[in-house]
Amino acid sequence: MRTRQKGVTMIGWLILLTPFAIVIYAGIRVLPMYLNYMKVARTLDALPADLKTGSINPNTIETSIGRHFEIDMVDYPTMKDVKISKAEGGGWLVESLYEDQAPLLANISIHIVFDKSITVGGQ
Repeated sequence: MRTRQKGVTMIGWLILLTPFAIVIYAGIRVLPMYLNYMKVARTLDALPADLKTGSINPNTIETSIGRHFEIDMVDYPTMKDVKISKAEGGGWLVESLYEDQAPLLANISIHIVFDKSITVGGQ
C-alpha cells in the first residue's frame, strides 16, 4: 500500500515563516524609536503642568524640556529639533518635528517622521 506524506516539509516551513520573521525583525528595530518618541510626547504633554506658575517664556520652556530629556535619558531629538514660537492667540507653540531611521537589511532602512506639537500658556 502506498503512503502519502502528511504535513509541511522543512522547506515549506521556511517559506511560510520568512515573512513573519522579517515583520518581527522590523518591529524589533522600530520599537526603540517609538519608545523614544513616547518619552518626547510625554515631556511635551507635561509642559503645561510644569509651567503653571511664574512667567512663561522660551527660556523656561527650554529649561523644562531639557530637564525632562535628561531625566528620561532622551539623546535624540536634541533641543535643536524642538522649535518654540509664538502661537496665535497668545502663548507659545512648542513643536518637536524630527526624523529617525534604523537599518533593516543590507542597504534597506526604516525611516520614520515624528511630529508632536503643543501650545503652552495663552488662553
